[in-house]
Amino acid sequence: MKCIKFIFSILFFAVLVFNLGCEEDLALEPQDELSEVTIFKNYNNIRTYAWGFYDFFDTFGSSITWAATRDLPGDLMQNGNSSVSPNYINQSFEIPVNSSNTVYGESYVNIRRVNIMLDRLDGAEMSDEDKTHWRGVGLFFRAHEFFDLLSRYGGVKWVENELTDVDTDILFGPRDSRDVVANNILRDLQEAILSIKEEGDGPNTVNPNVARALLARFGLFEGTWRKYHGLSDAEKFLNSAITASDELIQEFPNLHPNYDEVFNSLDLGGREGIILYKHFVIDELTHRVSTNTRSTNNKYDITRKGIDKFLTKNGMPVTNPLNPQFQGDRDFYAEFRDRDDRLLILSPPPYKVDGDGSRTWTPTGNPADAEYFPILEAITSGFPYKQLPDRNWSLRVTGEVPNFDRLVPTRTGNGYRFWKIWNDHNEAVSSRDLNDDPIFRMGEILLINAEAKFEMDQFDQGVANTTINALRARGGVAPLILANITADWDPLRDPSVDPVLWEIRRERAVEMMGEGVRVDDLRRWRKMDYATEVKLGRWVTQADYAINLPIQNGAPEGYIQLVPLTPPAFPDFYYLYPLPSDELALNPQLQQNPGW
Repeated sequence: MKCIKFIFSILFFAVLVFNLGCEEDLALEPQDELSEVTIFKNYNNIRTYAWGFYDFFDTFGSSITWAATRDLPGDLMQNGNSSVSPNYINQSFEIPVNSSNTVYGESYVNIRRVNIMLDRLDGAEMSDEDKTHWRGVGLFFRAHEFFDLLSRYGGVKWVENELTDVDTDILFGPRDSRDVVANNILRDLQEAILSIKEEGDGPNTVNPNVARALLARFGLFEGTWRKYHGLSDAEKFLNSAITASDELIQEFPNLHPNYDEVFNSLDLGGREGIILYKHFVIDELTHRVSTNTRSTNNKYDITRKGIDKFLTKNGMPVTNPLNPQFQGDRDFYAEFRDRDDRLLILSPPPYKVDGDGSRTWTPTGNPADAEYFPILEAITSGFPYKQLPDRNWSLRVTGEVPNFDRLVPTRTGNGYRFWKIWNDHNEAVSSRDLNDDPIFRMGEILLINAEAKFEMDQFDQGVANTTINALRARGGVAPLILANITADWDPLRDPSVDPVLWEIRRERAVEMMGEGVRVDDLRRWRKMDYATEVKLGRWVTQADYAINLPIQNGAPEGYIQLVPLTPPAFPDFYYLYPLPSDELALNPQLQQNPGW
């Protein structure tokens, strides 16, 4: 078997968990079903059980079909189909009534699955080394779930073992503090790194480096949350992120050189800088993210602020008035010229062809309309990666970008369509996409290393070269030179943020846009006020379009503004989400987060 494909039967878990939840009246070993007696008997059975833990990852094919959805309440992306802000930003977010369909409920179900295995390892017929390995795997996945809980709710009830009806002090006890939960996550991940076999359980499975990646991610989140929310011990968690990311940089010194292929490859196996990924196989496991990206109805867009995050190739912000490469945003073609290559990977560059919305098209004959055809082909490796003209999953061609016409196959709401996941691996087939999903990759680890070291006063030119500049090089952008970063380097910088840290955060915004991390970044930095700013799109002239466009202030030309009303100021209590009300009803000692 080449790699774990993360294929798992829900029925398997349903039968198994039911069996483990019932008391056995007779000490008989079932011969024809999976039960506690059989599943935890030997290495292979435990491995089969643990494969189900991989479903904990929120990846292509899971309940949330596209990580980009999680970025919509932030500041860099928006739903181009909507003229109102998300409920989280409009402060109309409702307390969940039922925990079963929330992170809270799902995480505790997953934690119980892990604890069931952990509690039974001692009785398994295998070596101590193998028991240690599976304990490490279990601790990794338990930490993964508690990290989700901690990031959303703060302190929650820590559950170390499988709960039974007699564990009333835990079932109906108060929440544990954030300190207890965070320190236990740190403890579990550090043990997992030391316990899991170096080779994991084969190619593309959890191994010590995967555990280091999760520790780096967690350490940065918790360390910066504590720093910017006025809590203690930030340094401990930031140092853990630095240690883990330093070790990974030693293990994975190179990035895969093609950014587009990181997200649109048939097989990420063996790619440089890929630590763990979800693999898809025709007729076995597929997803629909590329189809959704290329749907007539889809309109996920990058905001004006998001587009402006991308530097020009000389390494300067487009907001710097002394930047000689930026030619302004009034001309569609000029705006994308000499920019970070990743801009073209995240949003289709402007073009125009002659066509009627079918599969047939011809060039307009104007060279300017085809300027980006060879450029995009060069940076994406050509077919079946991204190509121009843009087309939907059935290969119907969009005549121009930007396209605001709902009758044409792919369209945009604000002028900057988001197309990070776009490929033709399963040509003209709907909702059976095959590109792999990177779960942990070195692009993120380099950003973690840079940010954590800045927060710990360890960021210098050498660190910048190893981290930020490695990412910039992949985008064809000049390196970050710390001596050049003055207070006026980016006139639109948040003045409360150090100018060097601003550039580190910029790089994270660009590299990981649409990967579902932006809102949590704003939450940990205590900067959710960014998300309540007016979201603008492309500069347009109404006279150029037959359909009415929502231009800011109703002007005849200007920036598109899909959401006419400015959201209210972001309240502090919204930084933590509310616990589901059914949990509070079941357990009177479980206190709701303040403000809710």
